[in-house]
This record gives sequence, C-alpha cells and structure tokens, in this order.
Amino acid sequence: MFGNPAPKVEPAAKPAEKPRKAKNGNGRAVAPKKQKSFEQTLWDTADRLRGSVESSEYKHVVLSLIFLKFISDKFEERRREIIAEGKEAYVDMVEFYTMKNVFYLSEESRWSFIQKNAKQDDIAVKIDTALHTVEKNNKSLRGALPDNYFSRLGIQVSKLAALIDSIDNIDTVADKEEDVVGRVYEYFLGKFAATEGKGGGEFYTPKCVVNLIAEMIEPFRGKIYDPCCGSGGMFVQSVKFVESHQGNKKDVSIYGQELTATTYKLAKMNLAIRGIATNLGDVPADTFFRDQHPDLKADFIMANPPFNLDQWRGADELLDDPRWSGYDVPPTGNANYAWILHMISKLSENGVAGFVLANGSMSTNTRGEGAIRQKMIENDLVDCMIALPGQLFYTTQIPVCLWFITKNKKAQIIEGHSDSNHRDRQGETLFIDARNMGMMIDRTHKELTSDDIAEIARTYHAWRGEAKDGAYEDKPGFCKVATLEEIKANDFVLTPGRYVGAAEIADDGVPFEEKMAELTQTLYRQMDESVKLDTEIRKNLEVLGYGG
Repeated sequence: MFGNPAPKVEPAAKPAEKPRKAKNGNGRAVAPKKQKSFEQTLWDTADRLRGSVESSEYKHVVLSLIFLKFISDKFEERRREIIAEGKEAYVDMVEFYTMKNVFYLSEESRWSFIQKNAKQDDIAVKIDTALHTVEKNNKSLRGALPDNYFSRLGIQVSKLAALIDSIDNIDTVADKEEDVVGRVYEYFLGKFAATEGKGGGEFYTPKCVVNLIAEMIEPFRGKIYDPCCGSGGMFVQSVKFVESHQGNKKDVSIYGQELTATTYKLAKMNLAIRGIATNLGDVPADTFFRDQHPDLKADFIMANPPFNLDQWRGADELLDDPRWSGYDVPPTGNANYAWILHMISKLSENGVAGFVLANGSMSTNTRGEGAIRQKMIENDLVDCMIALPGQLFYTTQIPVCLWFITKNKKAQIIEGHSDSNHRDRQGETLFIDARNMGMMIDRTHKELTSDDIAEIARTYHAWRGEAKDGAYEDKPGFCKVATLEEIKANDFVLTPGRYVGAAEIADDGVPFEEKMAELTQTLYRQMDESVKLDTEIRKNLEVLGYGG
C-alpha cells in the first residue's frame, strides 16, 4: 500500500547469544521472568486511569489516543516518501496524502506535537483540538472522533502523560505484515468487555465467534450488513476473511448501524485504522425506529443482537411495518424475533445471514414467537443451527446459539469459486451440536479453537455440497440433517440436541455379562460400605447425646 523509505545500512548482526538463566541467592538457576506483551504493558498503564475516570469512559480515552498515534505514523511515513521522491514542495498538499489513503494532519494534529506537550497543564485541550481538526479536515471521519472529551473528563496530567508515553512506544507501521493497531484494538476491546461486566461490553463479540460466522458464510464479494454493529468486529473479520483467501476487499461493500453514540464512534475509528470504507449511517440511531438503510438488500448479514432485549416496545408502534410482512408482529418485551425478521427483510434473493441469539430463541413459544419460527421453517429459510459451548462471552453466561438463514437453498453456481457451488438443499436443515467444543482460556472463559472452527465450517460446507470439503455424513452427537417433517414432529423446535442424538460409544470388547457382573460386585461393595458408615455415624451421634 505504501512505498518504503530508503533502507538504512545496518552493521552486521552479531550471532544471537543464548539467554542466560538468572540465579537466586543460593546460586541456583531460576526460570527467566515472562516478559509482558506490549498490549499488556499498555493495558497496565491505561488501567491506572481507573478511579479518576469511569471504567465505561476510559476505553474511549485509550483508543482515541491510539487512533491518533496510528494516523500520525501513517502521515509521517507518507511525508518521508514524498520528500524521498524529490517532491518536498508538495508535503503540505492534502491530495498527496489522500491518494494513498492517508489522512492529512496539520501541525497541531500530529502525534509529535501531542507527545512534546504531554506534560503541559493544557494537554487535554491540545488533544481535543487535534481530534477536532482531524475530523474537520477528513470527511470520512465525520462523527467518528470524541468532541471535547478529554477536557470534560479532567484527567490528572501526570496520568495522561504516562499513557501518552506508553503509546508513544508503539511503532504502528514498522511491520507491514502485522496489523499492530488492529491487534491493540482487539486486545483492548476484549479486556474492556471482560473488566466492565454485564452491560459494559455488549459492543464486543468474541473473536472466535466472529471467525466462525465468517468461515461459515464466506463473504467473498457483495454487500455485508450488520444491523447492530457495535465496534465493527464483524466487518473487520469479514475483510480479514477476504484477504486471507486471496480475495479483494474492494469486492465487498459494508453497511451497518449502531444505537450507542460512543460505540458508533469506536466502530468508525476501528474501521478507519484498517482503511475499510463503510456506511454506518449519518448518525447513531435505533435500527427499528430509524433504519438508515431502508432499501438495502444484503448478500451477507453478520450480527450479534443484544440478547433478550427487554426494553423493546416495537409492536405497538410498528404494527404495519413492512419488515414483518407475511409474519405475526414480533411481541413486545423481547426483540429477538424482531431482529430475525428485520434481517430476513434485508437479505437479497441469494443472501445468507449468520447471527448470535440466546438459546431460548430456538424453542420459545412465548407471545407468538413459536408461530413466527414455524412460518420461517415452513418457508424453508433456516439453513443451519449451531449450539455453542457456554462461557464464550465476557458479558453474559446465557447459553447461546448461531442461526444461519438463507433465502435460496436451490443449487447455485458461485461466481469465481467453482469449488463452492451449492447443491439443492430444499426441505433440509443442518443441526450441529458444538457444546462440547472449545478450551478454557482462564477460570471463567472458553474459546473455540481454530480446529473447532475448521471442523464446524467444513461440516457445513460439505453438507452444502462444496467439492473442497468432501462428502457429508451425519455424526451422532455432533451433526444431523433433518427434514421439514422431522422438525414438524419436534413441534418446530430448533435445538440441535433434539436431532443429533448421543455420540456413539466405542466398543471396548468386554462381553456384556462380564461387564454386568463386575459392575454388580462394585455396587454390592459400595452398599456394604454405606451400611458401615451409617453405623459409625449413629455411634458418634450417641456419644454426643443425640441417640435415637
């Protein structure tokens, strides 16, 4: 994307020395202390803001500064290129930066200016001025950056200076292969979600869940939509998917919407640092009451709607909304089925949607939700259902599932991807039970591994008939294809456990009679032991004067 400045001549590297083990006071070798990652070091510095800034606020402080550092590094790199090309007279012409997808920064907007003045009493004002100037001079950032944010927070100068110094150590453009700033954003968004608890991290969907949805629906080209986009994680992973499969991110166009103003700004920053062009609407707004993409027909929808949104009151005010056409009006009190119907209304004729919902959505019959689900099944829209393991999310322990909806299960030829052509799947739905997958990453949280994601996605693609994934087979306890009649026989409940059954138990070769005799003897021994224990307990109670 960018040219490199003239290379420096470096002295010959010395052979790497084998690290020496430290010794304790007794002269014994001890293991070297594990070094912190730069993300952890930065987090520790940022975490010192606690107490002086509300936890729900300081993520915006940190991520705004990281954003400013990143666009400044890009600006300075481009500035050096212009000079190296002998065009020094043009270093202050905006067009020479925008042509390379770089934001032009005036003097007071550059990181070098902020870093130089980090210990001044008015540093908060200088940061606010820098952010305001950047947004004013770059139309694509309109509405993205905080407005007079740092001045209003009144952060202690020493703490703000320490954070600036820590961020100054990050070289955001040195490694062309590594998305350094994206890595920091992902790390921080995850940490904020983990530390803020319920309600503080709803803008963040675990990376493994986003990866799985992307690998399932394969958003190679077309329009991608997220009606509740949070900080933009679904979009980031979509673009990563395209690039990792040698696609071109120019082949996708991205549309989204977000209700919360601060999260809307985070999304714009998160996408801008990666050069992802998006349409998130002119302002943050409620998707149900102010749909900013009314005519959109998306090829791919990826979403993690707020679970069991209990402040939904749409049924009373949107009775005749065209999004519910052909279905009952979604009930008040829970927006799950309003989200589903909204996404169905946004799909193109060959579109596919993958989204997260609470497990209750698969079986509920409350206030007419069962009737809506039945109509969806009868309309042959449900492509695949996946039950996920617990403990994946930082902000809720509610068990969750993935829904995959499509408007076309007929055989399809996928342009440009002959090994992804789909067979005719009309009248079929794939059920996958992944509850036993994943690994614990700490005492309370689990994560799907790359092998887990690959196995689930491979199963789905094989069922769709894609040549690259071989033939599909039902696997007891894991996956099963069910017909409309089978789903009807289960009262239109979509819980995978109802269909996949129990996993087969390997035969250990021991005859039943022999195994039964052994189990019976074990049971008799345990019963004898129980009698002895009862006698001992009675004796002890009698000694204490509580004899029967």
